[in-house]
Amino acid sequence: MGQGVAQDNVEAVKWYRKAAEQGHVEAQLILGRMYFNGDGVPEDAVETVKWVRKAAEQGYAKAQIVLANMYDIGQGVPKDYVEAYMWLNLAAAQGNEGAKKGKGILSERMTREQIAEAQKLSREWLAKRLSDDNT
Repeated sequence: MGQGVAQDNVEAVKWYRKAAEQGHVEAQLILGRMYFNGDGVPEDAVETVKWVRKAAEQGYAKAQIVLANMYDIGQGVPKDYVEAYMWLNLAAAQGNEGAKKGKGILSERMTREQIAEAQKLSREWLAKRLSDDNT
C-alpha cells in the first residue's frame, strides 16, 4: 500500500505469500488479487484461483464471493453457475449482504434443478467442514 515505505509490489508479494502459505485468509485473497491484476507478479488466472480458493475453503466470505464471481464469468475456471451459487450461498449463510444479492441475480439465470444442486453442494461442504473441525 506504500504507507511509510515506497510501494513495491514485488516485495509485497513476497510477504503476502509468506502469510498466505501459513493459512492467513486475507493474505491468500490479496495474493490472488495480485495475480489477477499482475501486481508484482505476471497475471496468472490459475494462481489467482489457487489462492482465492484456499481462502474460500477456509470459510472466508469475501473469498467465497470472489471465487463465485470467477465461476460465474469463467475466469480461471470453467463457467459454472452451480459452483458460483454454492460459494455465494456459503457466504450468504454468514450474513454477507452482497452474497445474498448475488444469489438472487444469479438464480435468474439458473434452473430450479441447478439451484437445488448448488444448495445440496453447500450443505455437503458445510457438513464436511464441521466434520473436519471436529477431528
